[in-house]
Amino acid sequence: MAEVEITGLEKTYPGGGRPAVRAVSATVADGELLVLLGPSGCGKTTLLRMIAGLESPDAGTIRIGGADITDRPPRERNLSMVFQSYAVFPHRTVAQNIGFGLAMRKAAKPEIESKVKWAAGLLRLEDLLDRYPAQLSGGQRQRVAVARAIVMEPDVLLMDEPLSNLDALLRLQFRAELKKLLSDLGTTCVYVTHDQVEALSLGERVAVMNEGEIVQAGAPLEVYDAPASVFVGGFLGSPPMNFLEAVLDGDGIVIEGQRIAAPPSWEPSGQVLVGVRAETITAETGTGEGALQATAEVVEPLGSATLITALVGGQRLKVQVPADFRIATGDRIRLRPRPDRMSLYDPRTGRVIS
Repeated sequence: MAEVEITGLEKTYPGGGRPAVRAVSATVADGELLVLLGPSGCGKTTLLRMIAGLESPDAGTIRIGGADITDRPPRERNLSMVFQSYAVFPHRTVAQNIGFGLAMRKAAKPEIESKVKWAAGLLRLEDLLDRYPAQLSGGQRQRVAVARAIVMEPDVLLMDEPLSNLDALLRLQFRAELKKLLSDLGTTCVYVTHDQVEALSLGERVAVMNEGEIVQAGAPLEVYDAPASVFVGGFLGSPPMNFLEAVLDGDGIVIEGQRIAAPPSWEPSGQVLVGVRAETITAETGTGEGALQATAEVVEPLGSATLITALVGGQRLKVQVPADFRIATGDRIRLRPRPDRMSLYDPRTGRVIS
């Protein structure tokens, strides 16, 4: 069993002022892939480095497989880590890079050769074993870094933004390869990223961090469809969730003087923020009743879809429509948000209203 249990972890750097990590508790099940998602400076890498033993927590405990490893040095934790930079040795061949950790463990040469061949096969590096890093592409070097980590057969695999140095096409390709690899291995994995697409596509669970805390954790689509706060909704998604100032009045929502139907479950009244995703809004050209009357301010064809920045009174929102939807800047459109896909937030706290 390689369950990771984090309890009350805290870390403040000298002269840093506010804590980098504040009272974080989380559990990663055996074989699970947990993605830590958040903006730069939110504490996700610090949390990962504490699990790895590269940083010492000021408070809290870390357990792996039930054993307390909080004060153990990194070499006694049986973890492997893949960094944002490839961190491969330029003077060593691919085979020597992959087998470096095993050599440091004084493993027998036949064992090293066997495991290097196994890892190279998984990462499609068999034909590159005699090359040096300077002879490899960025994607190939990143595969070497991953192979070097998995060849150690760690209890837990830690990954700190491993795709961020790749260009867009390589990132898309390698992300799919990495997901299949981690699924096949079944190794417990904690993966850090600021890219919400990576988080949604890779993670079995996503933990969103902000200012040193985990502010929401759950299945990717659960966090995406039902953000617990304005921060989560605004950070997760491309484009981010729209938030419209509104008044909830009985069975209706009044936005910029226009009234649309509210879901039956919405009981509070008064000033609220209505959260709605761009792809959950139906757009129609022209004018009419029972919808928000808007003006297309910006039209962005994306190939597979078209993104419209619409103006409702003095408020802007993003609307995603099919690529063949005919619309031009300045056109009048009607917008119908799906009632079952809207969320309600307190404008003072930014927290969801249940």
